[in-house]
Amino acid sequence: MKFFKFLMLFFFAFLISCGDDKNREPGIETAKEEEAEVIEKLASADLIARKFPEISNSVGNIALQHANLLDSIYSKRDYTPIWTDRALREDLYRSIERSTEDGLEPEDYHLTYLQNSLANLSQLDDEERSLTEIILTDAFLGLASDYNSGKLNPKEIYSIWGVESNKINLPGLLEYGVQQNDILAAIDSVVPKHEVYKGLKRSLKQYRELAENEENSTIISEEGENIKADEKDSRIPNIKRRLKELGYWDKEIIDTATVYDEALQNAVKEYQEKYGIETDGVIGGGTIKTLNKTYQDRLEQILVNLERWRWYPKDLGDQHIVVNIANYRLHFVRNGDTVATHRTMVGTEARKTPVFSDEVEHIVYNPTWTIPPTIKSKDVIPSAKKDPNYISRKNYSIFNRSGQRLAPSEVDWSSSEVKAYTFRQEAGPANPLGLVKIIYPNEYMIYLHDTPSKSLFNKNLRAQSSGCVRVQDVLELAKMLLSDQPKYDNEKIKEILDSGRTTTIKVTQNVKVHHLYWTAWNENGSTRFAEDIYKRDAAIYKLLTAN
Repeated sequence: MKFFKFLMLFFFAFLISCGDDKNREPGIETAKEEEAEVIEKLASADLIARKFPEISNSVGNIALQHANLLDSIYSKRDYTPIWTDRALREDLYRSIERSTEDGLEPEDYHLTYLQNSLANLSQLDDEERSLTEIILTDAFLGLASDYNSGKLNPKEIYSIWGVESNKINLPGLLEYGVQQNDILAAIDSVVPKHEVYKGLKRSLKQYRELAENEENSTIISEEGENIKADEKDSRIPNIKRRLKELGYWDKEIIDTATVYDEALQNAVKEYQEKYGIETDGVIGGGTIKTLNKTYQDRLEQILVNLERWRWYPKDLGDQHIVVNIANYRLHFVRNGDTVATHRTMVGTEARKTPVFSDEVEHIVYNPTWTIPPTIKSKDVIPSAKKDPNYISRKNYSIFNRSGQRLAPSEVDWSSSEVKAYTFRQEAGPANPLGLVKIIYPNEYMIYLHDTPSKSLFNKNLRAQSSGCVRVQDVLELAKMLLSDQPKYDNEKIKEILDSGRTTTIKVTQNVKVHHLYWTAWNENGSTRFAEDIYKRDAAIYKLLTAN
C-alpha cells in the first residue's frame, strides 16, 4: 500500500510544477492586514471534527458530491485543516470559475457558497469557517473527478459500454496539490489533453458568443418534397436566407427567385459537407432539419462532446487506431501524428457499432466469415428455409455442435437445433469481409475488414454494416500494421492473396484500437459537425443539465 502511495505521489510530482505566488493575480479574498489572523484560523481540528457526525450526503444545506471520501481524508490527518493557505483557496476558486471553459457547471462545485464565504471570511463565525473548510475539499474532489472521468457515468446510460473509466486517487491528488502549494496544476493534471478536446474548448467559446448574439433565425418549412437541381420551390428564398445567416450565401435574395440554380446547389453542397450530410446537393428533410438548427442547438452539441471526451481514455497509446463512429472515419496515429485516414462503414441504428477499446492481435488475409448469432438467426436461417439454393449460392459451410460439416439437405431447417450450428462463408469474391480483416479480440466480436461493395464508401451516410467496421483501402492499413516485419513485403502479401488460402499473421507492433463516438470537433480552426446517427446527443444533454 505504501509503495502504491509512493507511485501515485511520484506520478503527481511528474505532472505538477510548484506554484509561484508572485505570478498570482489578486483573488476573491481581501488582503487587509487586520484580517490575516482570522484567515489563518479558518478552522481548527476540533471544529472540523465536530462537523462530521452530521455529514451524510450534505452538510448544512449544501449537497456534497464526495461525502464518503471526506471523513476518510480528514480522519487520516486527525481533522487538521487543509485550506489554511489563502493561495490554495483562491486557486481552487479560480479553477471552479474557469471550469465553464470546459463546459462544466461551476455551481456543481459550490461556486456561490464559496464566493460568499471566501469574500467575507472575517465575518464568519467558527462553525461557518469549519463548514467552508469542508466545502472547499468537496469542491476540489468534485471538480477533479468530473475533469478526470466526466460528470455522468456512461455505464449507467448505455447497456453496452466497453471503455474503462479513468482511474484517479482523489485523496492523493489533493495531498500532493497541497504539499506543492499548486492546486491549479493539480486540477490541470486531470484535464483531458487530447487535441479533439482542446479544439472543442475553442469551439465552445465561439459558439457561446454566436448563440448569445443570435436573433430570430430563419425557419424553413419541413413540409414538401425533396428539392432537386433546377426545380422550383417556394422555400428557396428562405433557404438562401438561412444559408446567409450561417455564412454560406453572400448573394442577393429575391423572393420571386424560386429556382434551385447551380450557385445555390454549390452552397448547399458546401454546407452538407461540413455538417456530415449526404453531399448530393439535394435539399431533403435531413438538410432542412440541419439548417433549422440554431447556434444554441450547436452549442449544446459541443457541450455533450466535451463530456464524452472526459469519458474516453486519457492516453490512447503511442500508436493507435481511432474510429469515429459518427463521422465514418478511421485515423491511424503514431506518436501524435495522423499518418493515415480511411473512410469507414459502421453499424446501422438497429445494429450499432459499440464504443470500446482493445489492442490489435492479428491480421487474416483471404478470411472466412463466421456468421454472427444475430445475422444467423435473423437473416441466414430464414433465407435458407425459403430458398434451397441459398446456402450454396452464398458459399456457406454448415457445422453442427460436434464440428461435423453438414450438407444443406441434411439440415432440418424447422428444428431449434439449427440455431446452435455454425455457419461460415468461405473466402472468395462474395465474402463480405473481402480480402482482409484486422482482429483485436473483444466481447462484441467486432473487427475491421474489407468489403466487396467498395462503391458504398462514396456515400456520405455510411451506417450500413451489422456492427463491424468496413474500411476503405484496408489493405494499406494492414500493410502499415506489418511494417515492422520485412518478410511481409508487397510481393509476399500479393502471393498470399493470390493463393486464396486463409492466412493469419500475428501483429508484433503495439497498436490500440478505440471505437469512439463524437459528433462535433474543431478542424483547422473550423467547427465541424457529424450527424448524430444513433440519436444520443439529446439524451446526454438532458442528463448534463438535470437539476
